Amino acid sequence: MTELKSPRTGDSIFVEDHASGLKIMVYPKPGYRSAYAVFGTRYGSVNTRFKADGELVSVPDGIAHFLEHKMFESEEGDAFAKYAKTGASANAFTSFDQTCYLFSCTENFEKSFEILLDLVQSPYFTEQTVQKEQGIIGQEIRMYDDSPDWRVMVNLLNALYHNHPVKIDIAGTVESIAEITAEKLYQCYRAYYNLHNMVLCVAGNVDPGEVVKIADRKLKPVEKVTAENVFPQEPDGIVQERVEQRLAVAVPMFQLGFKETAGVQRVSPEKMVQTAVLLEVLASKASPLYEELLEKGLINTSSFGSEYFEGPGYAAVVFAGESRNPDEAAAMIREACRKLHETGVTPEQFSWAKRAVYGRTLAMLNNTESIANAMVSQYFAGYSLFDYIDRAAEVTLEQVNARLEEQLDDSRCALSVILPQE
Repeated sequence: MTELKSPRTGDSIFVEDHASGLKIMVYPKPGYRSAYAVFGTRYGSVNTRFKADGELVSVPDGIAHFLEHKMFESEEGDAFAKYAKTGASANAFTSFDQTCYLFSCTENFEKSFEILLDLVQSPYFTEQTVQKEQGIIGQEIRMYDDSPDWRVMVNLLNALYHNHPVKIDIAGTVESIAEITAEKLYQCYRAYYNLHNMVLCVAGNVDPGEVVKIADRKLKPVEKVTAENVFPQEPDGIVQERVEQRLAVAVPMFQLGFKETAGVQRVSPEKMVQTAVLLEVLASKASPLYEELLEKGLINTSSFGSEYFEGPGYAAVVFAGESRNPDEAAAMIREACRKLHETGVTPEQFSWAKRAVYGRTLAMLNNTESIANAMVSQYFAGYSLFDYIDRAAEVTLEQVNARLEEQLDDSRCALSVILPQE
């Protein structure tokens, strides 16, 4: 086991390249009461076409999310029932580019950890249980179809992307999940739930040596299988500039996205930090734009924010919030972006924005859930948590202004709006 120690924080990450093929990372937090573990695979909703064993495979939309649901079942019973006996709080999620299984606990860590390792390695699907799950997930899909928070994002992605599967709902559609079979689930499991394609991250009140001992006992070595992702060619331009939908909301909602050219290679930690500083300057609560939007009554303090949304083959800067006049709010954001391109980030703006980004990054280290989830996401992106912290400490004004030239292109901007029902 290798210890990676951060001179900036004094903390350590213990890394084990396990004999099973799995990468294990442990971030001890002495004095903490709880422990948090997450077992992730580099497999999400965008992975609907891939090459496995030299064969091109196409699977139904929503199958990664469907598989996540089914992994909690086994011939011995439901994993949630097992967690209930240990007192752990367990969950799972599927995103566009990863699927993760997790639990947190204050006691009985070993038993809960064993449940986690067993459930991810023990798929159990039958046609009967698949058909039952199709009805359950079908209801979930219908629920999300009526969710304003979800629809405003999915509609934006459909306005930005022509072909990339990031535009497809993570859960798929009622029609697409009807095509899922036990055989297709096993096919996706074999392709992506290979331990060489996964990572296990633990943070909190844990001993790294004990974590590895449990892994030695429970992990089953497997032959490395590599699924090659196949994505369609995505044009640089957007599909449409504006899309709207009417749902049951009291106040209109919006998301404004600036699409970027993205390859399969993920964005580096240097550029992630540079973008974080840019968004701090542009749209944080300390920015002139935020103050002006608030003064004009175009946003509220609880909902407005920005993020950098990126993954394999997709990347966009997104601004979101509630607004009684979303088109005017979007116009002001676009104008602020144009002005920033003209003036660049000033030394004064850079100074306070860098401090804010670096401080927020260090504050994250006080939360075991944030630590473990960040370790998973950043491992799949090709770098470590300490890499990001170092880049946040070392970023320069020149780098941020160079990054600005690559982002916030007004000609590749789309607006998604959810309006109240008439």
